[in-house]
Amino acid sequence: MDGEDHYAVLGLPSGEEGAKLSEKEITKAYRLKALELHPDKRPDDPNAHANFQKLTTSYAILKDEIARKLFDDLLRVKREKFQRQAQSDSKRRKMMSDLEERERHAFAPDPSSRACEEEERIARKLKEEIARIREMHSNKGSATTTHPSKKDTTAVEKNNTDGVGSSGLDKEKVLKVSWEKTGEDYTAQRLREIFEEFGVVEDVVIKSSKKKGSALVVMGFKDAAVAAIGNVLGDLSNPLLVLPLQPASSPVRFGVEENIEFDRPKLGNLVGSGYQAFEESVLDKLKKAAKRQRDLL
Repeated sequence: MDGEDHYAVLGLPSGEEGAKLSEKEITKAYRLKALELHPDKRPDDPNAHANFQKLTTSYAILKDEIARKLFDDLLRVKREKFQRQAQSDSKRRKMMSDLEERERHAFAPDPSSRACEEEERIARKLKEEIARIREMHSNKGSATTTHPSKKDTTAVEKNNTDGVGSSGLDKEKVLKVSWEKTGEDYTAQRLREIFEEFGVVEDVVIKSSKKKGSALVVMGFKDAAVAAIGNVLGDLSNPLLVLPLQPASSPVRFGVEENIEFDRPKLGNLVGSGYQAFEESVLDKLKKAAKRQRDLL
């Protein structure tokens, strides 16, 4: 019977409400419950006798003044204990929450510290960029530059069909790049990565068709454009043809590993259909040279 709620056995409310019940109300509840649980009313219930005995015992306890008072005190102590535990658990949860919040604030990155780190990172990158530009300028004299004459410059400005001359851009820094759409295609980002090996790339404009791809690559400096003409190859599966937007009239050597030499035609032939035929011829030679190189590998 330990832990048994004798009020509940009789079907009565427990706790403070049960403690206020009169003896008459308890007796009435017992009689109603006894009629329900009497073994004669439950011949098929094997627990009928035990349940009726429990009912009788609970009634006897509640009917006795001393036993009932002790039982009410026991219920009160249990209620108070439960309330204290609930309050303690609530305080404990609040303490844990406060502790976790303090830990988050303690380990959270300081905004001023993050700002300092960002400033240092940008300053470091700027320093690296300045060093790279200075190094590029220091090697300026090592590159062989072919400057076109004023007469040639005037002719190119007059006959340019790529829409670059009208913007006042220095065409000696602009490269015309073309390739066949038979191998790996080139994106603006891929071309930028290839040409950045020779200096700053200011812009890349892709102009392509179904069979042929082309682009204008604007280098930051003339020397970088000149260096790229003789050294940019691209992918072996689809080599790049790199020509200056404003070509010189003298022959220029450029190509792949076999140092293919192409005689650049006169300025007037580099406009319109003549320019296109020249590009196709050079591309065909580049592709054959790349194929021979792959066969050797």
